[in-house]
Amino acid sequence: MTSTYSILVTGGAGYIGSHTTRVLCDAGHKVVVLDNLYSGHRWAVPQEAEFVEGNCADQELVEQLHLAHNFDAVIHFAGYVVVPESVSNPEKYYENNIVCTLRLIEQCRRSNIDKFVFSSSAAVYGMPGMEPVDENTLPHPLNPYGRSKLISEWTLEDFARASKQIDTQPFRYIALRYFNVAGASLDGSIGQATKNATHLIKVACETAAGQHSAMKVFGTDYNTPDGTCIRDYIHVTDLATAHLKALEYLGDGGESTVLNCGYGHGYSVEKVIQTCKSVSQIDFTVDKCARRPGDSAAVVANNSKILKTLDWKPQLDNLELICESAWNWEKILQAKK
Repeated sequence: MTSTYSILVTGGAGYIGSHTTRVLCDAGHKVVVLDNLYSGHRWAVPQEAEFVEGNCADQELVEQLHLAHNFDAVIHFAGYVVVPESVSNPEKYYENNIVCTLRLIEQCRRSNIDKFVFSSSAAVYGMPGMEPVDENTLPHPLNPYGRSKLISEWTLEDFARASKQIDTQPFRYIALRYFNVAGASLDGSIGQATKNATHLIKVACETAAGQHSAMKVFGTDYNTPDGTCIRDYIHVTDLATAHLKALEYLGDGGESTVLNCGYGHGYSVEKVIQTCKSVSQIDFTVDKCARRPGDSAAVVANNSKILKTLDWKPQLDNLELICESAWNWEKILQAKK
């Protein structure tokens, strides 16, 4: 029988955090969402979860919440995620994504919270090349965002190693390296609502909905079948389920580890745009531009480790379904405005 846990979810009002909170509540866990609503939305938090507005680096607040709820685990989403902004304002990303994460980990150790699931990113790999990238690939992040995620992974690794030497119940973690997260809940109740989002499928759906006069494609001369970049797109609900499975793995005594979260195959930018046009039935304008610095021709996950380590079976590995759910959500979102 699967245990029921009391869980603190930081950033649980955001895009991926809200989907994961729903999956956790549906599985019977008790969830407290801590979010400062910088990019999240109060309406995205399910009624079954308790919501607290605040910062995860506020150690006194986290301690008070732990005393009230006796957390078994933390799932940490809170962080800034816009790559171009991280380049122009690295201080913001190092302060929030690294220092705040450190403060949260410190408080977990003080409170004897021994299970930690971390929202990491394939951005830690940088430009890995054409082959599917596995977790043993040497990380080489190209921007402060990716570096902030890798440094946070190293911090978790060091804390876990030290805890193993001195604690009878050692601190353990899983860092989930996301590839390209997309889509929305199939019932249309939650989805990506972040302002100025840069994700391809989100931007394509916004363009189809008339929010942009055109969208841009950066680079059409890569060494790929149609000349555009290839990426591994994972539906947000499958990713949310991976967090639940990571929690269960740690609950069963699993060792700390890092896992890729992707489907193991990719689609080109051109293919994704054509699929968005097909599901929306709108032939929106696409401007073809020069390559952006730092874009790799292909970034695809080798997902054999997560499939082997966790009892995770992706259910929504279908590009048309991903794009259709994103489009349906975009229509709902625009109707609310």
